[in-house]
Amino acid sequence: MAFKSSEEQSNIFDGPMALTKERDACGVGFVSNTQNGEFGTHKVVQQGLSALTCMEHRGGCGGDGISGDGAGIMTEIPWKLFEDFRSDSCQKPGVGMVFLPGDESRRDGIKTLIESVCKANELDFLGWREVPVDPSVLGPQALDAMPSVWQFFVKAPQRLDDSDDSGRDGFERTLYLVRRRFSVELKNAGLEWDDDDGVVYVASFSSRTIVYKGMVQSAVLSQFYKDLVNPDYTSKFIIYHRRFSTNTTPKWPLAQPMRTVGHNGEINTLLGNVNWIKAREASKGNDQDCVGDTCVSDLVDYESTENIIQMCNTQDIPSVLEPVVSLDRSDSANLDGVFELMCQSRHTAPCALMAMVPTAYMENPDLKENPEITDFYKFHGGLLEAWDGPALLVYSDGKSIGASLDRNGLRPARYSKTKDGTVFMMSETGVIPDLLESDIVEKGRLGPGQMINVDLVSGEFKDNIAIKSEIASHHPYGEWIAAQRKDVRKIPGVDERMYDDETTTFAQSTFGWGLEDIGMQIQDMAGAAKETTYSMGDDAPIACLSERPHTLYNYFKQRFAQVTNPPIDPLREGVVMSLGMTLGKKESIYKVSEEGARLIHLESPVLNSAEMERIASFAEDENGGFKQSTLSTRYPLSSGPEGINTALDSLCNAAVEQVKAGAEVLILSDVGADQADLDETTYISPLLAVGAVHHRLIEEGLRMDTGLVSETGSAWSTHHFACLVGYGANAVHPYLALETVKQWHGQKRTQKMMENGKLTTTTLAEAQENYRTAVENGLLKILSKIGISLLTSYSGAQIFEAIGLGDDVIDRSFKGTTSRIGGLDLEDLASETIMMRPESHGKKLVNYGYYKPVPKLGEYHANSADLAKLLHDAIGLDKGVSAAKGRDELENDGVKPKNFANYEIFRKSLESAPLANIRDLLDFDSDRKSISIDEVEPASEIMQRFCTGAMSLGALSREAHETLAIAVNRIGGKSNSGEGGEDTIRIKPLTDVDDRGRSATFPHLAGLKNGDSANSFVHQVASGRFGVTPEFLVTAKQLEIKMAQGAKPGEGGQLPGPKVSEYIAGLRASKEGVTLISPPPHHDIYSIEDLAQLIHDLHAINEKAGVSVKLVSSIGIGTVACGVAKANADVIQISGGDGGTGASPLSSIKHAGGPWELGLTEAHSALFSNGLRDRVVLRVDGGIRTGRDVVVASLLGAEQVGFGTIAMIAEGCVMARVCHLNTCPVGVTSQKEQLRKRFPGTPEHVVNFFEFVAEEVRELLAHLGYKSLDDVIGRADLLKASPEQNGRVAKTKGVNVDKFFSGVPNSEKDRSFLKATIEGGIQVPKEEVVHVNNFSSDLDRELCSNADIEKIIKDNSGEAVVTVPIKNTDRSSGAMLSGDIARAHGNKGFKGQINVQFEGSAGQSFGAFTLPGLSLRLVGEGNDYVGKGMHGGDIIVVPSPEASFVSADSSIIGNACLYGATGGDFHANGRAGERFCVRNSGAFAVAEGAGDHCCEYMTGGVVVILGSVGRNVGAGMTGGIGYFYDADNSFDDKVNLEIVKVQKLATAEGEMQLKHMIERHFELTGSERADEILGNWDEEKNKFWQVYPPSESKTAVVSPAEDATQVLRVSASAPEGDMCFLPVGSDMTPEQTQRCAD
Repeated sequence: MAFKSSEEQSNIFDGPMALTKERDACGVGFVSNTQNGEFGTHKVVQQGLSALTCMEHRGGCGGDGISGDGAGIMTEIPWKLFEDFRSDSCQKPGVGMVFLPGDESRRDGIKTLIESVCKANELDFLGWREVPVDPSVLGPQALDAMPSVWQFFVKAPQRLDDSDDSGRDGFERTLYLVRRRFSVELKNAGLEWDDDDGVVYVASFSSRTIVYKGMVQSAVLSQFYKDLVNPDYTSKFIIYHRRFSTNTTPKWPLAQPMRTVGHNGEINTLLGNVNWIKAREASKGNDQDCVGDTCVSDLVDYESTENIIQMCNTQDIPSVLEPVVSLDRSDSANLDGVFELMCQSRHTAPCALMAMVPTAYMENPDLKENPEITDFYKFHGGLLEAWDGPALLVYSDGKSIGASLDRNGLRPARYSKTKDGTVFMMSETGVIPDLLESDIVEKGRLGPGQMINVDLVSGEFKDNIAIKSEIASHHPYGEWIAAQRKDVRKIPGVDERMYDDETTTFAQSTFGWGLEDIGMQIQDMAGAAKETTYSMGDDAPIACLSERPHTLYNYFKQRFAQVTNPPIDPLREGVVMSLGMTLGKKESIYKVSEEGARLIHLESPVLNSAEMERIASFAEDENGGFKQSTLSTRYPLSSGPEGINTALDSLCNAAVEQVKAGAEVLILSDVGADQADLDETTYISPLLAVGAVHHRLIEEGLRMDTGLVSETGSAWSTHHFACLVGYGANAVHPYLALETVKQWHGQKRTQKMMENGKLTTTTLAEAQENYRTAVENGLLKILSKIGISLLTSYSGAQIFEAIGLGDDVIDRSFKGTTSRIGGLDLEDLASETIMMRPESHGKKLVNYGYYKPVPKLGEYHANSADLAKLLHDAIGLDKGVSAAKGRDELENDGVKPKNFANYEIFRKSLESAPLANIRDLLDFDSDRKSISIDEVEPASEIMQRFCTGAMSLGALSREAHETLAIAVNRIGGKSNSGEGGEDTIRIKPLTDVDDRGRSATFPHLAGLKNGDSANSFVHQVASGRFGVTPEFLVTAKQLEIKMAQGAKPGEGGQLPGPKVSEYIAGLRASKEGVTLISPPPHHDIYSIEDLAQLIHDLHAINEKAGVSVKLVSSIGIGTVACGVAKANADVIQISGGDGGTGASPLSSIKHAGGPWELGLTEAHSALFSNGLRDRVVLRVDGGIRTGRDVVVASLLGAEQVGFGTIAMIAEGCVMARVCHLNTCPVGVTSQKEQLRKRFPGTPEHVVNFFEFVAEEVRELLAHLGYKSLDDVIGRADLLKASPEQNGRVAKTKGVNVDKFFSGVPNSEKDRSFLKATIEGGIQVPKEEVVHVNNFSSDLDRELCSNADIEKIIKDNSGEAVVTVPIKNTDRSSGAMLSGDIARAHGNKGFKGQINVQFEGSAGQSFGAFTLPGLSLRLVGEGNDYVGKGMHGGDIIVVPSPEASFVSADSSIIGNACLYGATGGDFHANGRAGERFCVRNSGAFAVAEGAGDHCCEYMTGGVVVILGSVGRNVGAGMTGGIGYFYDADNSFDDKVNLEIVKVQKLATAEGEMQLKHMIERHFELTGSERADEILGNWDEEKNKFWQVYPPSESKTAVVSPAEDATQVLRVSASAPEGDMCFLPVGSDMTPEQTQRCAD
């Protein structure tokens, strides 16, 4: 390898196991029935196994395609099966289920040790049982890794009476603690092996429950474990779990359920949770047997075991007990470890889960009548950081069984109760095949934060409020809080200044402030209470390569959620988020007492001086007695950079001393008392100081005894606050930022802008509060990117990747953070801090130009006006030539001949430029001689690998978007639509181009040719679903799912209102002039199995199109890419964090997303190592400009490359960086007509550029001695680190890329990954193969091949009626049929009618992309995503006629139904789940109830809800109308009034619309609720609320004003103003004729 490899392993996959090696999602559920005797029944077990099999599609398989990622069950111990081990003296022994090595001698040694540990702890050993298994049913990988599975049985200790429940609890504690002794003793005895046959894992050890699990598919579990089909295997309950791992070589122990929990989801806060749990373990490494009065060696005595469990400082003594948590385990295993420990304390299982995974209780209307529940959450929120992330948790401690959903509800959870007392809970409905609808008495779902629980002794079922109220009533939490807690609410900022202006400016300079920070950030934050919005991406050098000094924060990149877990929505779903923090000493989480409430609670983590004084007042004994200490982080400037080591040591020592002395609030302050102090001292970076003190206190076991406040002048951007809190600060006092706000507010320029109306007039206190609001909103956005709701969970979670920091810095302050290329040491950081100091007093602030380029003086920017000029000269573009400036009079439209010499100048300007990217540190290192360029493949072949970035029509003008598409299509590359949809006029190639290159079809373009196509090769499906219609999907050659965008990963798209022209609004089915903000990507792609479902949907509607998934570079992307490949994606795109954007928050552009060089390398290596590389094409983009970039990307694994900003420059962009303002001077990114006419580009310009790049690639290949790009893809051995480049900047001396890149697998000999392997082992080019849905689309295929249906589509007339059965494994049903219709007739051209009735439980995405002429009726129930992307026609969902439950009160469809609908009529005779009609822009829908976030982001259509709804109705709703039935006057608290308004029916038109839609609902569904309402209309109509946004305020249904627009519709398919939805004339039945007459 050309990269130097050391003995140490490459750090390419460094990081916590749950982040970089093993991530998962799954299907989970339980069955319980307590009515059939002491031991339950075998039927319950059979039902659970059947349900498990029906959720196979929610799981994944290993690289061999046969071995499952994991499946398992937890049940009661089947005592009948174990009769031989029971006796009168021990009716219910402890049973261990253990995986052991296959080697007999190893196994015997372990068994002997387990027996000795049990006997040493008074557990009489009753014997071993080898579990009967059938290895022949396993896949090759599972078989290779298969352990030997055994059970062992022990008797309860004689001094424990296990005859009652309390005594049994003591026995369970002993079994639990003894199990944690096993691994300690195995290690002591040397019985550990680091090979394939070294597994020793206790799956369960209990006298109540047992776990059977393995690396198998669902249906194989009961074939492998013969016990499971034995009729003597009986139980009152079964928990089942099917796993989808991103890894292809998962291990047997990682299958679930764990010992107490089955987990579907991902814990985003894992690193912080683990750190905080470890921080509670005060005697870590303490080898003594006794701590206080508790003897840790006695694991039997009832009181002793209870004390061990409840005392934090006995939980992590490695010489006695295995640690509770470890970053070497999965997130589920760590969650299970803490949950199990809490269950062994005095917490019941539901109580423990309430504390660990709290609901969003603040101002929750559902808890209005239950203040005790709110008090419970307030109390425990002060003790324990929430384990936050998307999670459906099914749990059992053997005494009860239940399920709980995370606060966001981003996992499906349905349940049914039957007449015989059985409770079924499942990720999907319809998984119990023999369950009769007539036996069901109730169908429900878990909403966000909700829980259900079944007592396994009494059989009592408790719903959310019942179980939580019971638990919350055990202690007077409210009284404790009132007596003990001190609250710091927001106090207005003071006007007094701490420095004069000159001193303020000097201080700003020393802390690294630049002019831009005030002129851009402070002005926007203090003036408008918002973060700065910017555009064009980040083209400045990464901090460790920059020649300018950077604050330490700039070396950290925020991590974000993609694929395995979702980001959340701070803008529209802020109800689930909180920034509240606490200060003070935290008590044990394992026991509950009044002391636990004694904390200082902060409303905001951003403190001003008045609030700091309030906190200081709590030090007085009569006011709480919270002892406080302030430690200065300043040290003498004279001690030089090396002085930082001593200063940091002294700081940490002082912190330990102060906390030991009782300080409960520790303030780390870098305040300089005056100018003299600032002159003589420098400071430890606050981030370095906070991290070092935080970790030192953890090591000393003192972190839980105090709260950390950072009082700093070096925090002003939202990213700074996120870093400080993320590395351990509980709060920040940004004294200099607030001082700067005062300075800015007092300036003449600011006051003048207020007078002129350019800024809102504010008082000084208001400006300070505006600044705080902006920081808080920015923090919420940063939290939400990674899917975290609570700042308490983000604190200390270290959710960053460091780029450019050395090991000594990481080890000192940022332990656990990944830093893969080395970098600066402590003294380098100190030197950089000193570099920021001004040379003398009175100097103005430096303009560093980190954001906007400052010619000559500022930071280097790769994309500049100068660079644009060089490229324009090369490709023959004159920006002064356009439609507005004489283009028509010039020969060849003013396109000059391309000039290769000028391209060389352009290329060399980039080569000689300052270092900016990691690839600049690499050089070529070929293994062979150069060849003639004539031997290299032609440019035309190379250009087929070129793609354009996903730039939307809307962000770009029509001219720019269409020109790019035509140019890239000309060269055989892959153009991309972006997320705004495309005009259908672009579908067909041009045939009307005249001699001047003009077309009547595209009169605004020049330089056209007949045969040109403006139809983008790739059509993007993003979270906003703008323009996603059936025709859009079927006319694509490839469909791209936008999981993340390089400039703002974890966020949705953003299109400012001025850019939403009439044309753009029409394409996006939205309102002209209204800003469009897309949701974050979470509604139907919130987990790996849901991404797999969307891929399935797209493969269904367009089987010929490959599906690409766009990801953004970040640590852990390798394992994410593996999951995406297993989810049947065809292409994976890796975008760099420096990608361009039309509009984005500035902090997102600068601080989120990593370099593509790291992400691409990790993804390629992970896919290659896991045997998945041949399944997908890898594409990369982000700041790629030259042929050198293309070749480096290829060597690192890319098969295709994307060009974004540089392609825009090639059609005329001049890098004005005003895309977000709609004022682009050359019309590239403006929707203004007069600016668009200035667009200077033609397809020829863009083609010229790509030809230059391809020729440069050819030169480089010839130099390397290779004939084609295919020959070098993945050949990282042809690269090396460049010492010359590495030495160009002083601070790069510690940067070392060898350790990372040396980990790329050597593919020199094995090139098979470049082709796809199909049936029979045949290899074909990947472009020729598209993944095809398997049996899950068979029902759709059957419909599409129905002769009657085929004829109607072909003839475009006639009617067909078909009835078919359906089950939950039939997914995306109807999508293929919609695709066939759309291919033949487009969105609106079908004149026939196809009616299909489905009977049963439909799988996910039923009725996706339905269009006019297609009517789907489902008799039964649906799962998530019913009607996704619906464009027309009808979808009707009704319960089975045999159903005995009340349909209006029961769930009939799942979550995110009608997501992105653009038309059609929908009727559900039952309740919908969460997120009903999100981004609906045209559907008319009626349901009988809905969950949270109904009508979110809606832009059109009408929604009628005939029952109760959850909270946050109408959030982000900018179009359309909603009608909500409010029988109990609770709706007021449920609606989000940020945009929408609410009124009772105000017009006759509104009443007519509502009534006719309800009448139609009754006609189609027979709804009893509709009948009741219509039967008493005059009274019932007054119970409806009408919800509407400002854009609908002048429509007739809303406003009685005379100028109200008279458009009135009752159906998406009815003509405007036509109230009749029934057939006309002779087609009407007598009943319908009479109804019309009525």
